[in-house]
Amino acid sequence: MTAPAESLSLRELGPRAKAELHVLDHVAELLETRPLHAGDVVLRPHPLVLLVRRQEFSVLVAPAAVWDGARDLVAPWLEKLASMEARLILLGRPRDPDLERALNLGVCALLGKEPGLDELTVALHQAFELMDLKARSESRGKWLNRYRYELGELIEIARALTTEREIDRLLGLILEKARFVTAADAGSMYVVEGTDPVTARRALRFKLSQNDSVSFDSREFTMPISARSIAGYVALELQTLRIEDVYEMPPGSPFGFDRSFDEKVGYRTRSMLVTPLTSSKGEVIGVLQLINKKREPKHKLLTPGDFEHNVVPFDERSEELVKTLAAQAGIALENAILYDEIRKIFEGFVRASVDAIEARDPTTSGHSRRVAELTVGLAQAVERADSGPYRAVVWRREDMRELEYASLLHDFGKIGVREHVLVKAKKLYPHDLELIRQRFDFVVRTCEVDVLGRKLHAATRGATESELEAFDHELAERRQELEQAWHVVEGANEPTVLAAGDFQRIEELGRRSYARLNGTLETLLKAHEVKSLSVMRGSLTNEEFDEIRSHVSHTYRFLSQIPWGKTFSGVAKIAGAHHERLNGTGYPNRLRAEEIPLQSKLMTISDIFDALTASDRPYKRAVPVEKALHILSLEVKDGHIDADLVRIFNEARVWEPIMSANPLSQR
Repeated sequence: MTAPAESLSLRELGPRAKAELHVLDHVAELLETRPLHAGDVVLRPHPLVLLVRRQEFSVLVAPAAVWDGARDLVAPWLEKLASMEARLILLGRPRDPDLERALNLGVCALLGKEPGLDELTVALHQAFELMDLKARSESRGKWLNRYRYELGELIEIARALTTEREIDRLLGLILEKARFVTAADAGSMYVVEGTDPVTARRALRFKLSQNDSVSFDSREFTMPISARSIAGYVALELQTLRIEDVYEMPPGSPFGFDRSFDEKVGYRTRSMLVTPLTSSKGEVIGVLQLINKKREPKHKLLTPGDFEHNVVPFDERSEELVKTLAAQAGIALENAILYDEIRKIFEGFVRASVDAIEARDPTTSGHSRRVAELTVGLAQAVERADSGPYRAVVWRREDMRELEYASLLHDFGKIGVREHVLVKAKKLYPHDLELIRQRFDFVVRTCEVDVLGRKLHAATRGATESELEAFDHELAERRQELEQAWHVVEGANEPTVLAAGDFQRIEELGRRSYARLNGTLETLLKAHEVKSLSVMRGSLTNEEFDEIRSHVSHTYRFLSQIPWGKTFSGVAKIAGAHHERLNGTGYPNRLRAEEIPLQSKLMTISDIFDALTASDRPYKRAVPVEKALHILSLEVKDGHIDADLVRIFNEARVWEPIMSANPLSQR
């Protein structure tokens, strides 16, 4: 293969050209390792264009950048592209959103930037098959319109299959298009379950059926992959079957047909076309079953005469079309399955992370999930709003999933907060309170030793009974004084508002000293204990509160390191802004209203509401819904949260589904 010197178009592509050249070199090496066809010729008319020629047909392979910025490179083939003697395969997705125009100008496939050999082989095979199909159709004058229609449908199908990612929708689309191009009245889709191709653990799952003539309810079920069923035989043998009448199977057929469905719904299955869907590795991943090809596609089959006169066998042409579609559908289904597996991995990671967070802080168990449900519910309510500043908001499925992930992980940064601070329920840590109790017990014992020692000394020198009783009275007073002081410490330790008198008493205890065994003086309460017990509200000191607040920064930092991909790229930003306030007084970045993502504003409302109404916090009582809504209104007045979003939250009663599902959450 030879390549001329770089043209102006190549230079115009700039720094991207080197990467694109590398990709095309890789594709050329792939084609050299495994020629598609004995007569194929691979040429390089330009550094950015690869040409595969088979007889009178040509397939051009070029990076998407050529389509975006150097379309003149394919100008020599415009006439052949228009006459369907050449097709164009693009590597990567072009920036030009007009795919319909691209298809009309000869683009037949959009592959990855660096496609694998199997993917490339399938695309080239499809391109040549489409061109050959077009050529043969034109040679048959009476089928000319039909062939053009079929080719257009296959191209449309290829585009549709490329863009669909949801497995159930994709299966329905495959079946619908296959029935359409073959004029089949009905059909079914099966997918293979299990990964071991040897053991009997593999099974076929019936996923869906379609029927133009009769309506019925169908449910998913599984059956073993066995040659005794038609779909099982196709899955085992990887062969396409064309059966003229399933009630009269060819002699020696290992498979049979169960008539119970026909008898139940009043249908008559006659002709059938069944083909496997295979992955890029040639493994069966599904089975497509088409039923009753019709002479007149628009006519329904309602009477015995309809089945007798309007149902015909599937012909070779139908088989060719279905095989072409199946080649595309198999790859599309494999991609959808992989996409679904990746999604499940993401969801598993997210939920495992939530479990890890809640394991460190059991007092907030369930908070992340409730916030996610509230936030998604509020987002749906915002989308339904037909007035106000958010009436034009529309969410994609990916947007809602991104919002759910961000909400579930909004407290992920708590992993970076010291556990004893995270779970601190009272002003003193348990071990600190225990040390104070030991200190008080020591002082009590010291008083007992002192008073009883002096009493013994007085008794030995002949003290009167009243003098001895004075010692007992002194000891009782000192014990009572210390016990009262201990009660003050216990009361101050609760995470409630501290009374002014108790605050003074705590300070006094911080100055009161006692003698240790070695004679050194210590205070009953140490400085850090006085500071903790003097917290006016809640249980955290300023330093501890700052550490708790740092979880938001940790959340953003941790989540930013996860490769969420383009679809969920906003997870870290959304989760990291749920403690920001509209007036710029929030944390960690003091963002103002216009800088805070809408999704974060939704989450802030949900987070506040759940924190107020949660019944699983040992250090506070749950707030009734009415009071929680009142507090949200106060937050609006203070410029912290969005008034319109709170109004929507209130009007839609977003909290009701959660509280009805979990009555314990209703206070």
